[in-house]
Amino acid sequence: METMRVIQWTTGKVGKLALRGILDDPRLELAGVFAYSDEKRGVDAGTLCGRPECGVLATNDIDALIALGADAVIYTPFMADLDHAVRLLESGIDIISTNLFLNVGGIQGDTRKALEEACRKGDASLFITGVNPGWINGVAAALTAVCRDVEMVSISESADCSVYESKETWLAMGISLPEATPEVIQTSRLWMTSFYDAANRLATALGFELEELDYDIEFATASQTVDLGFMTIPKDTNAALRAGWTGKIGGRTVVKVTVAWYLTKLLNEGWKFEDDQYHLVIKGEPEVNTRIRFTPPAHWGRHEWDTMTAMPAVNAAFNVKAAPAGILTLKDVGLPCAPAGVWASAR
Repeated sequence: METMRVIQWTTGKVGKLALRGILDDPRLELAGVFAYSDEKRGVDAGTLCGRPECGVLATNDIDALIALGADAVIYTPFMADLDHAVRLLESGIDIISTNLFLNVGGIQGDTRKALEEACRKGDASLFITGVNPGWINGVAAALTAVCRDVEMVSISESADCSVYESKETWLAMGISLPEATPEVIQTSRLWMTSFYDAANRLATALGFELEELDYDIEFATASQTVDLGFMTIPKDTNAALRAGWTGKIGGRTVVKVTVAWYLTKLLNEGWKFEDDQYHLVIKGEPEVNTRIRFTPPAHWGRHEWDTMTAMPAVNAAFNVKAAPAGILTLKDVGLPCAPAGVWASAR
């Protein structure tokens, strides 16, 4: 059985679950763990993610981690560090990231140039994934294979976000505020850049050369005061949003990526939300209409939902290893999937 040596980079909400995924995959050997905080330094990786001790201790010594000669890094920090990423790539280590590098400008401009040069220098690859952007974009692109004509592809996400305990995020997005000011809309646009990336990534996979990529957002307000524990949403303030990006060619929509996020369904506007997390529509010949619903096991806590962000990165490790050097597209990586047969034989 082919194996790979990987490093887990950070152990936060997503990183902890990625670390479990690495330890649960017999094909992957955990070579090291990077942790920012001093209190995690020297702690066993198993302890950090709720697994038995494995003998690998977390460190914030980047030189020591690079010296391990690992094949890849599963990169999951909340905020990207461009210097770290460049050093890893230049050393020849592939990066599979759930972070879109938005805090350093996204994968464009000078940031893209720096990462491309690092990939070239180290003969390494960078692949950005997750659940959305990431996995769902690959699913949508793959569904078009049954079509002999494709006019438009849309991805709609519906999510109950009352379990996402980040007051700062929701305030930045305009939630619990009485109105959507121009400043709120501009901030939301920046936060939604990840879905700009998703629309672009889907268009690239399908061969669409977009001429326009437009953003829009609307809000619904709470019909009563809602206490979520980590924040309160007063009556008649923003409590749900619909937002997304529309890609066009010649004025005609060819890709559309939208989200409907709510922190309560008690809304003055009476908005309705789908129980399925994803609704994919391909307008073409034939038309394809697909709904995807995640059903969590009973033992999952609130943050276990981040499993769907972490696992597309872990499960892409061998695909990235086989791909050419550079910043990878959906087509470069092909069809990552879970090692179901390996798990079955290990039971």
